[in-house]
Amino acid sequence: MTPEVKNRLKVLRAERDWSQAELAGRLDVSRQAVNAIETGKYDPSLPLAFKIGRLFGLGIEEIFDDGGEGGWRV
Repeated sequence: MTPEVKNRLKVLRAERDWSQAELAGRLDVSRQAVNAIETGKYDPSLPLAFKIGRLFGLGIEEIFDDGGEGGWRV
């Protein structure tokens, strides 16, 4: 069974007062893709995860957590 990956994307987006559409434009993906990632329906590809990390100035592990040892807790 694949572990559930949680993310802080919605919180990070809200801190910057960006809409899903604005974030999607910055990432060159659809608004629906941003929504699917935020709600946990879709896990981003590794290249997209790196792009998200660079946009927010954070490491991937600071945005995404698979619940493994040493991860952040929601």
